[in-house]
Parts: sequence; structure tokens; C-alpha cells
Amino acid sequence: MGVRRFTGLTYAHRPGMAADLTDFALALAAAEPACVPSATFFPEDGVLDSVRSALERDAREFKVHAQVGGFDLREPILDAAWGLLTDACVPVVVHVGSGPVPRIGFTGPDKLEGVMRRHPNLTAVVAHLGMPEYAEFLGLAEQYPRLHLDTTMAFTDFFEAVAPFPSNLLPRLAALGDRVVLGSDFPNIPYPYAHQLEALERLRDREPRLDDGWLRGACWFNGLRLIGD
Repeated sequence: MGVRRFTGLTYAHRPGMAADLTDFALALAAAEPACVPSATFFPEDGVLDSVRSALERDAREFKVHAQVGGFDLREPILDAAWGLLTDACVPVVVHVGSGPVPRIGFTGPDKLEGVMRRHPNLTAVVAHLGMPEYAEFLGLAEQYPRLHLDTTMAFTDFFEAVAPFPSNLLPRLAALGDRVVLGSDFPNIPYPYAHQLEALERLRDREPRLDDGWLRGACWFNGLRLIGD
């Protein structure tokens, strides 16, 4: 399928898990060269030291899931960690959109906006294009030049049935062509891996069309720039 590198992303749903998950993810990357060294963190005592330790062990991408973890990205205990990741220019994949089920108080574009306002150069990657708040997260990406969006499940038959991406937003997505990256959630998906790629390719037939150059960026060059070869 042409996959050369992949991320083994983990995230904690309660305190006391993040350090072990990071150890696991980094060990996986050491054993499998195609796996990008990844890490996670949680709003708990020692979070700054945990993030610093992961960076010292060459973590090249982080993941946090505000919906599953049940926390607000703006919690004061996380502020220094966001600053450290900003200075390190290491991307953080953030699930903070309200889909598939909103978690009141923890999800929504305002949570990430609060972090970006304090750390405008943070390299954040919004999972699922921010579904279902597509327009709001596009607006954040238009405002902050290091904020990216990932395509996980977007445009697939599965997502289009429950939260279709509005056609009137396609021109704005096209204009962010250098900051849209391929995501898959493989293997935890209800369709074959190839369907994500097919769904993106179908964008060439929608109006306004996203051309081959946009697809090459999303499926290859933009991710390469973020995580290296």
C-alpha cells in the first residue's frame, strides 16, 4: 500500500498510565524501524518531567485525547508541557473535536484555541479534521500557521453518513493544502485501510475539486515534513 512510516499513538484515560504508555510506544518504535517514536501525556503531577523524558528519548510525535481522557487542554498543569513541545517543534496529535460523542467541558474548538493563544507556534495536528466542528477548526488553522488537520475517517462512507464534510468548506481545505496530513486510526476502523485513501481520491470528483497536488501533499509530503523520513 506504499506505507513507509506509521505512528503507534497511545493516550491515557486516567492518571498513572501515560508514562507506561510512552515506554511501550518508544519500545515499539525501537523494535520496528517503520514506527515513528511516539509518546503521550496526561494532566497529572510530573507531566512536565514525563514530556521532557520522552523528548530526550527521541519521541517525534505526541498524542492526547481530551474526549477519552476527560480533561481540558487548557488545564494550568499542562501549560509548561505545551511550552516545551512548542520549543521542541514536535507535533502533537490532538483529539478535541466533539465527535463521535461530545464530552461537555472537555471537547470543542475553544479548548484548543485557549492553548494556541498561549502557544501560537505549537505544532498541533487536529484529529478527524475536528469532526463535527469542521468550520471552527479550519478557522483555527487559518489563524495559526503551525496548526495542522488530519484526515482520519474524514470523507469515508462511515463518517459521511453521520457527519459529512460540507462542500462549501472544500475551498478552505484546499487552501490549507500544506497542513493537511493523512490519518487512518488503523487498525481500529470499521472499513478496510484502503477505503481512507479511496475516500480522499474521490475528492478529485467533487466540486470544487482537490487536485493531485493536494492529494500528494496530504498523503505524503506534509506528513514527511512533520515526522521526517
